[in-house]
Amino acid sequence: MREYNTEDTDALIAIWDSAEPLAHPFLPNEIRDQVRRDTLNIYLPNAETWVLENDGAPVGFIAMIGTEIGGLFLDPSEQGKGLGRQMVDHIVAIKGPLTVEVFKDNKIGLPFYERYGFVVIGEGVFDVSGDETFKMAMPAS
Repeated sequence: MREYNTEDTDALIAIWDSAEPLAHPFLPNEIRDQVRRDTLNIYLPNAETWVLENDGAPVGFIAMIGTEIGGLFLDPSEQGKGLGRQMVDHIVAIKGPLTVEVFKDNKIGLPFYERYGFVVIGEGVFDVSGDETFKMAMPAS
């Protein structure tokens, strides 16, 4: 894991492009396009983003806003290998217990965070689309 730099942008957006529709197939294309633009123009430049590499090439990233996971995306070909856990472990070692907000209908992210040990502490709504979310947190050790 290493810190993001602007040269990573195209590779990370390509990862997002392949992973995001699998996690959020329920989002309409116009919402997906807006979130993609926001990821490119707002989130990557402003979040604390860490990049996971395989043989020198980015395969995943985790974007942090304080102790909240703003986004975690992994190339679909690399999913199911423990790399998402590796990314979260890296951040937990730096920041301690984390929080995340995840779509209730996210069939990839929600089970991942549950397996990791996050618990639901509240509910919310994604303003842009009206989709319901869970606010989740790691129990303090």
